Amino acid sequence: MDVEEASAPKEGKPVLVILAGAPGSGKSTFCEEVIRVSTRPWVRICQETVGNGKAGNKAHCLSSATGALKDGKSVFIDRCNLDREQRSEFIKLVGSAGSHANQVSPDDIPTLVFPSISTSDFQFNHEKAADIIVEKVAEFSNKFRNARLVLIDFSHKSKILSLVKAKVAGKNIDTQKFFTHVGDITHLYSRGGLRCDVIANAANWRLNPGGGGVNAAIFSAAGPELESATKEKVQSLSPGNAAVAPLPSSSPLFTRECVTHVIHVVGPNMNPQRPNCLNNDYNKGCKILQDAYTSLFEGFASIVTNLTWQPVGKTENLERKSLMLQVQSNCSRNYFTKIDQKSKRDVDHGSAKSKKYKGTQDGSGLTFTDSRNENVDSEHRTERSMTKTWGSWAQALHQIVMHPEKHKDDLLEISDDAVVLNDMYPKAQKHVLVLARTVGLDCLADVQKEHLQLLNKMHDVGLKWAEKFLNENAALVFRLGYHMEPSMRQLHLHVISQDFQSTHLKNKKHWNSFNTAFFHDSVDVMDEISSDGKATLKDDDKLLSMELRCPDVEVHLQTYCA
Repeated sequence: MDVEEASAPKEGKPVLVILAGAPGSGKSTFCEEVIRVSTRPWVRICQETVGNGKAGNKAHCLSSATGALKDGKSVFIDRCNLDREQRSEFIKLVGSAGSHANQVSPDDIPTLVFPSISTSDFQFNHEKAADIIVEKVAEFSNKFRNARLVLIDFSHKSKILSLVKAKVAGKNIDTQKFFTHVGDITHLYSRGGLRCDVIANAANWRLNPGGGGVNAAIFSAAGPELESATKEKVQSLSPGNAAVAPLPSSSPLFTRECVTHVIHVVGPNMNPQRPNCLNNDYNKGCKILQDAYTSLFEGFASIVTNLTWQPVGKTENLERKSLMLQVQSNCSRNYFTKIDQKSKRDVDHGSAKSKKYKGTQDGSGLTFTDSRNENVDSEHRTERSMTKTWGSWAQALHQIVMHPEKHKDDLLEISDDAVVLNDMYPKAQKHVLVLARTVGLDCLADVQKEHLQLLNKMHDVGLKWAEKFLNENAALVFRLGYHMEPSMRQLHLHVISQDFQSTHLKNKKHWNSFNTAFFHDSVDVMDEISSDGKATLKDDDKLLSMELRCPDVEVHLQTYCA
């Protein structure tokens, strides 16, 4: 109990208890339990029913509380009261009545907030998923007297939330132990007032920040501490399993949202564009999804047990089983060929004087410019991943790769490995994109040694198109490369002429994105991947904000001055 004004009430004096917590946090349950066992006369004042059974406002609550205190009855104020301003008038009220005010916040109820597993990117049937969620929630909620589960989605129009709420209505499930919530899982307390200890992450099998959606959002919000904590426990996870990652106190999710643990869980995949697709085998898929929720809830149970909350029933095996899941997850690496490693970024402060151009030739003798920095001041950021949450507008290239048949009129070429299209906002006379068709390669940070053959194929495709453009205009010079941190999701190679004559080249950022080390040449990327297993990535913000410099003008001036 958190005491707003500390003073023990005198015998016989009425007490006013101000409950503070988000809807569904257990305030009403707390009131009912106290009233049931107390010999003191109590009145519960709930803002939702204060107006003769109908919703009222703060003024109604204050009026009812005043009357009850004058009658010598103790009072529960059952409303959110999340900030001091909302509580201040009730504090003044009891002061004038000669009573005492205590604040009770039900934040000590262990809470797991989880998204629907597999129904978004993995395209699992919503109806079947809702049945499994309700089944597993009903099974788990009876095991603990004082814990709650919260299903979350970001939209009030969420189909899965509607289905689950409808199915729960026909079950004997305590709404204080399970409810749904609309909001951002990474800002539950700071924006929604819902304090929780544990959140679930709908992870990929590699347990890395790649992709988008909930996984990318949670890794981004938690900072590099989450990836480090995860990799200390487990390297990969097979569908149907879960792994608990304790959040270090330095994580922003810990300090800002009071989240102490993240439970990674991998569900079944029905999306043919994603790994381990079950091809609509729902017998197998439902079994895996049931296992996934069982693993998730048992992982939560192990956390609750370790934090000494007292469960009802026999749960001594839960912690042991959760630890076994992590061991099994380590073994699951045998089912996969490669494990994604953490991407590390370098900070490179480039200058025009430190930059030279080198030429490379293909078999036909065509020359392409390429850049490399000779003298750079670099400092390495260890344990720093490039994490990114992709907005809807940034998904356009990804959608083209996923469904090229829908965009045939816009594509210049389609192959098994790549598709080619004109840049929608070209920054030069000729500017095309070569998009990788491999799922899971969102940007250069995702590329590993196993993708080297794909990069070579993309490079060859780019050279072919550059040659075609040169046959049309021999005066053009081309450069092939990648942006270190692209604005659009899906790995893509730029093939761009170096004239930069375009109405779409509008600002310094556009220029610097192709004329600083932010633009990583294709041949350099392949060399680095071949030797180091990853590309060297620079500090994009500093590079994009550099002063404007034109190497061609500098060379001309140096020659003239000499």
